[in-house]
Amino acid sequence: MGVYAVTGAASGMGREVAARLVAAGHTVIGVDIKETDVIADLSTSAGRAGAIKEVLARSEGELNGAVLAAGLGPGAGKDRPRLIAEVNYFGVIELLEGWREALAATKMAKVVVFSSNSTTTVPAVPRRAIRAYLSGDCDKAVRSVRLYGTGASVMAYASSKVAVSHWVRRHAVSPEWAGAGIRLNALAPGAIMTPLLEAQLNSPTESKAVKGFPVPVGGFGDPGKLAEWVIFMLSDAADFLCGSVVFVDGGTDAYFRTNEWPRAVPLHRVPSYLYRFQSFRRRKK
Repeated sequence: MGVYAVTGAASGMGREVAARLVAAGHTVIGVDIKETDVIADLSTSAGRAGAIKEVLARSEGELNGAVLAAGLGPGAGKDRPRLIAEVNYFGVIELLEGWREALAATKMAKVVVFSSNSTTTVPAVPRRAIRAYLSGDCDKAVRSVRLYGTGASVMAYASSKVAVSHWVRRHAVSPEWAGAGIRLNALAPGAIMTPLLEAQLNSPTESKAVKGFPVPVGGFGDPGKLAEWVIFMLSDAADFLCGSVVFVDGGTDAYFRTNEWPRAVPLHRVPSYLYRFQSFRRRKK
């Protein structure tokens, strides 16, 4: 049995994941702002540092895996974009960087980061914000979405999820992660019936937009079933899964990207060994 850190463990999909891990006999170290093992406010650098330290102490420096499910969605309030940036991006990467050695210590750890299908279904997400996240500049990321006015929190959310997905893809294939036996992947849910979605459906201004959003299979996703995807991505069956962003969204991503994905790799990114392989095939013919 393993030891797993789960952020957002007090509610929604994080709670469902934690419950399934415990039911399977694993030890779960929950991290949330309330009602769990490690109480931490991931919207502050001090809260993130405290979460890193306490999880390492409770795990005795060895983690079989981690699930980064804590996150904030769009909402009202002047400070909402900053809170989203702090929790959704820095509340993921700082914890993972702080736990990396503990994950590497178990030789075959699995990590699942919660992304979102907002990464591909929200138009005009500012690239400046994404670049700012990836460079570690929270202030610039927040400034980059201000011009969207009342839509700033939507753009802060989408850009935070794009940035964290890019971070996962970049690091997953590196010697420090894949080379250390850590399988780093992301799960991109769509409209899942969590407390966040329930709040949106109860809002007269948001409900119509949510219900009108295309979900080809119809309805909304179940948090428990989403948790089963996470459990699979933490299992031995996922040993060969590395750097993937898995969409579980009822077909919404496919609806918007019917012909745009998959896309061929640009020629300048093709490794030299592939050129040699193609030359060999031409000679054989």
